[in-house]
Amino acid sequence: MTSSTPAFVAQSRLEPATPAPQDAQALHRSLFTLDSHIDIPWPDQDDAFTLTTGRHVDLPKMQRGGMSAGCFVAYIGQGPTTAEGHVQAQQQCLEMLDAINRMQGERNGVKARVCATVAEIEAAHAAGAIAVIPAVENGYGMGEDVAMLAQFRARGARYVTLTHNGHNALADAAIHRPSLGDSPHRHGGLSALGREAVGEMNRLGLLVDVSHAAKSSMLAAVEASATPVVATHSCVRALCDHPRNLDDEQLDALGASGGVIQITAMPAFLKPKPEEGKRTAGVTDFVDHIDYVVRRIGVEHVGISSDFDGGGALADWQDATQGVNLTAELLRRGYDKSEIAAFWGGNFLRLLGQAERVAQS
Repeated sequence: MTSSTPAFVAQSRLEPATPAPQDAQALHRSLFTLDSHIDIPWPDQDDAFTLTTGRHVDLPKMQRGGMSAGCFVAYIGQGPTTAEGHVQAQQQCLEMLDAINRMQGERNGVKARVCATVAEIEAAHAAGAIAVIPAVENGYGMGEDVAMLAQFRARGARYVTLTHNGHNALADAAIHRPSLGDSPHRHGGLSALGREAVGEMNRLGLLVDVSHAAKSSMLAAVEASATPVVATHSCVRALCDHPRNLDDEQLDALGASGGVIQITAMPAFLKPKPEEGKRTAGVTDFVDHIDYVVRRIGVEHVGISSDFDGGGALADWQDATQGVNLTAELLRRGYDKSEIAAFWGGNFLRLLGQAERVAQS
């Protein structure tokens, strides 16, 4: 999520304008495909099982596009770090997680299950159901109450993004908000509460998501977490100098700890803005970032996210029906089936499994 969710008013294409090659289509349908960051509309419209024109992602689009699973986030925009602000954020976060938990059953020929563990995700996939994986975007949603994290996990959440745009009580953000009274730095990374929250997330099996976090916060989280951290929707700073992206030092730390960066379909994070004209990006630009991470830290440390309905969309990956275009580009670059499977969900599932094992221990 970049800021407030923008309206998507154009008619969503239900098939790619230029169909992907047959080998790519066959491979894509054979894979377990997971998108690690999708926003939900709020207030809830209870239309996840309906083919919509106003959303990049709904369950019918996922089914048509051969998408196996998606992490749907309770996104809480940063507000004042006051007692009142925290209470409002906590209430909204729980209500949004409840809405995500209603995205299950069978309607309009689509089956979906809310999944809280890797075993449940794999069982849903085996049964032909889309796996809906809840998550929380912005630790502001817990306020200053670490006990809220257990309520998130009880509602199936699998990760918490430490910050959004603007510092919160847990950590410094990559983008500070002077309108909220932010200076460039508040805690110098993680606060004491942030470190406590990371420990509690490890205990509960919640992944620590460092997308949106300041570099100081991200590196501190890598050190503090017993489970490798994840950047669920970020890109590579060496290719696009945006404060939301991870630089080489951050990528190296992520790789050394066993973590994963999920490249995301946000044009502003993929390509520098041209001096003239409108910035555009496509799957070729997206896969350039995957290539960079593979060369820098290895195949096992990179995955795929869209940030659909939170600002993400590419010229040739506009909604959940068009993921096959990414698979086609990965094939064209010479990646084999096992590598593409790792990008499309295998690496992310590995981290979820590690988080579960740490929690059990």
